Amino acid sequence: MSDSNKTYFTNPSTFILLGIPGLEEAHVWISIPFCAMYIITILGNLIILFIVKTEPSLHEPMYYFLCMLAVTDLVLSTSTLPTILRNFWFNFREINFNACLTQLYFIHSFSVIESGIFVAMAFDRYVAICDPLRHSTILNNSVVAKIGLAVVLRGAIFALPYPFLARHWPYCRTNVIPYTHCEHMDVVKLACADIRASSYYGLFVLICRIGLDVLFISVSYIQILKAIFRLPTKDARLKTFGTCTSHLCVILAFYIPTLFASLTTRFGLNIPLHIYILFANIYLLVPPMLNPIIYGVRTKQIRARLLRLVTLKGT
Repeated sequence: MSDSNKTYFTNPSTFILLGIPGLEEAHVWISIPFCAMYIITILGNLIILFIVKTEPSLHEPMYYFLCMLAVTDLVLSTSTLPTILRNFWFNFREINFNACLTQLYFIHSFSVIESGIFVAMAFDRYVAICDPLRHSTILNNSVVAKIGLAVVLRGAIFALPYPFLARHWPYCRTNVIPYTHCEHMDVVKLACADIRASSYYGLFVLICRIGLDVLFISVSYIQILKAIFRLPTKDARLKTFGTCTSHLCVILAFYIPTLFASLTTRFGLNIPLHIYILFANIYLLVPPMLNPIIYGVRTKQIRARLLRLVTLKGT
């Protein structure tokens, strides 16, 4: 096709989000579990924040990181779910170009932040189990604040090139995105240009976010397991390992769907589009919902505080 038949517009005014192509008739039904997950996410993470704030015994590094995780989950889900539900309920598919770039920035920056928080939590578990006598000295409030700031800055900086790269490309022919919300690769694929810079940078961030972070987490847990196996009794080993199970569960819930969605986007695996979109939404919907549930059920202090709140309300 000749260049004369293409209409270039460097910055399109709007994009059209199709939602889940092929399942348009089921959008309303799909919105029900999506909305339920969003409500659980909001309530669960707000409860975690309230419990940690009001319970002095929980003012420890592990729970500070848990609060950071709760805030990250709230932002990550709120940056996407309203757009998805607006499309499903009211068939309102248009999204402003700048709003689309802002949305993809928030998604990618807070995904990197969440991954960094998991690394920080793994380090906390490592110190607590392998060097418990120095835990309060190594991870004092000042160090925790510095770790938190570093995690946030890393996420903000890593995601900053995404909207600038997306804005740089010329777009033509269509502004229709066959997706539920704005993701970096789904947007730049509409560009009429060589987008290898966007693809390579996205792959670099993916390697840092999943590859390096998972490596650091794995090294921490290898040392933790070595320390656990050196404990004298089986009960002591089980009890100590039990303090790590919540963290391991949320790590698996976050990294597995994230890795699948990212690799599928880049390498075009032969998966039906609607299946891919449904699965890709999992890493934005399910982990923020599961994290407060897992920690609420598996963490004795949070569970006890929640039961006291329920009991007080009941009386």
